[in-house]
Amino acid sequence: MQKKLTITVDEEVYEGLHKIIGPRKISRFVQEIVRPHVVRPNLEAAYAEMAKDKKREKEAKEWAEATFKDVANETA
Repeated sequence: MQKKLTITVDEEVYEGLHKIIGPRKISRFVQEIVRPHVVRPNLEAAYAEMAKDKKREKEAKEWAEATFKDVANETA
């Protein structure tokens, strides 16, 4: 569900948004910039969802094991 929000910005910012982003794309632009600062993901659910992908998990395990081998062969 979307909500309408009225914000006030400096005229220079307003003109820049219209010129660079475009008048019909400003809401999406602002939302994408703001979202990571105000919406916290449910990491536990996200990790559980990722773990269901067996192919990805296999590739991640292979990568991690190869990385550990590389680190073991490094000199100080």
